[in-house]
Amino acid sequence: MSSVAFIEERVLFNPNIPTEVNNLLQAAVTASSIDHAEAENLFIQAQTLDSHCLQTYFALYKFYFFQKRLVDAERIVLAGLEESAKQGGFPNDFRRLVQNLQKWNLYANETTLFYLYTLKALAFIKLRLGFTEDAQLVLAHLQQLDPEDLSGASVIMDLAAGVTE
Repeated sequence: MSSVAFIEERVLFNPNIPTEVNNLLQAAVTASSIDHAEAENLFIQAQTLDSHCLQTYFALYKFYFFQKRLVDAERIVLAGLEESAKQGGFPNDFRRLVQNLQKWNLYANETTLFYLYTLKALAFIKLRLGFTEDAQLVLAHLQQLDPEDLSGASVIMDLAAGVTE
């Protein structure tokens, strides 16, 4: 009888993610509670290996956010927005997207949904950095881009409303 070893994945990323990238991300997630420098190195390796894999942006900006490295998180969020817009064939600037709402279906696929979710992350980071007006601007546009609130931005909108009160 042969034995089969099962490796429990700590985080379930997109099932289409390349195996090597997933392995690096899983190792990074494991290392993130033990060795932050090693975790960061592994996250960056995964992104370097496949800079088109949107999950690498997600993982890295979440890592930086939880490390309270908000400026680094914002930098990766902006890069993720740029990459997803490039992949989706739509403008990166959310203000331009709002001007042509009928032209873009941001519910079309994983790439466009990643854009919406990452735009929500940008608003939350701006809020945490104390840039309340910038956060509210992003959220106002996001509300138009995501009227069904698939990104869950309404939660951040409630937080922003609480900050301004």
